[in-house]
Amino acid sequence: MVLDTQVENSIRLKGVVMDDFCNYKRPSMFLISSFCDWKCCIEQKLPLTSCQNEPLHEYESKKFTYKSLYNANKDNTITEAVVIGGLEPLLQLPEVYGLMKYFRDKGCKDTFVIYSGYTEEEVGKNPMLLEMIKMGHLVIKFGRFVPGQQPHFDEVLGVNLISNNQYAKEY
Repeated sequence: MVLDTQVENSIRLKGVVMDDFCNYKRPSMFLISSFCDWKCCIEQKLPLTSCQNEPLHEYESKKFTYKSLYNANKDNTITEAVVIGGLEPLLQLPEVYGLMKYFRDKGCKDTFVIYSGYTEEEVGKNPMLLEMIKMGHLVIKFGRFVPGQQPHFDEVLGVNLISNNQYAKEY
């Protein structure tokens, strides 16, 4: 994969929650990503409706400029992080990378949190993720949803995760 940093300074999202207190241990701006390949359900032969995020598929995606998200975050005295999840943010990694780079170029060191259903091994040594790691203050939640498991508390995120194979890593 070639590191393509030529993005159009916007990200497609299903929605934005300005003050989220559920997905990270610190108050966050929550960005709902636009795409999912439903790997959790497909691999386990589950109906898509078994995914808690399946209804998001029906929402319209809209483009948000990096500048508008940065300004909304900058003007918010409550939030300390940007969480991207809902569907699968890594399916739009160039946009996520561009957003984080825009924030960093503006001097914002807020933690970026990516909720992914991919495993750490599947993500591997992706050049864009390696660049994001170098930018610092990055947390990635790895692992698919597996039904019937006991939720467990993840120390990095400060929240309960639904499946035993899920965990977050701080970079």
